[in-house]
Amino acid sequence: MQLNTLSMVHEFLRRTVKPGDFCIDATAGKGRDTALLCRLTGDAGRVLAFDIQEAAVAQTKALLAAEGLTAEVIRDSHANMERYAVAETVDCVVFNFGRLPGGDPSIFTRSDTSVAALEAALRLLKSGGVIAIALYYGGANGYGERDAVMTWLETLDDRKFSVLRCDWANRRNDPPVPIFIWKE
Repeated sequence: MQLNTLSMVHEFLRRTVKPGDFCIDATAGKGRDTALLCRLTGDAGRVLAFDIQEAAVAQTKALLAAEGLTAEVIRDSHANMERYAVAETVDCVVFNFGRLPGGDPSIFTRSDTSVAALEAALRLLKSGGVIAIALYYGGANGYGERDAVMTWLETLDDRKFSVLRCDWANRRNDPPVPIFIWKE
């Protein structure tokens, strides 16, 4: 296994998500996380995937079709996920903050909608539910979102949530940050 942020998030999902679970890919992108969630939840599970970019929605739908997988792929902001799910019914929510690789470099997640989406995800999670985050930053999207998410994580009640924030001590530039949240 190549050890990087994405491999850590995927390994976490493989160990956490079970057949029949209800999962949300809050930032569908190219659909890889959505496809993984579909494979892990199986036919009895439910997966919702969100993205604001039509290209990302199309890529996700194409990947799912090619792999014979099914999910509800929705063109909408991750901040609006509560319109599509009921509080305390979701087992897992996945986020990749940053921008769509190969997509329009001027479109990327932003702190205001990302923090709102994280708050929505906490309300949607059932007891024992998890959130997995790959936080990409730097470059065109800068550090505002990273700083806002990191500050927000510190406000979570430790009696209700456990937060593990990882950091690459010997990687140069702006290595993405893997973050995991468990709801008690």
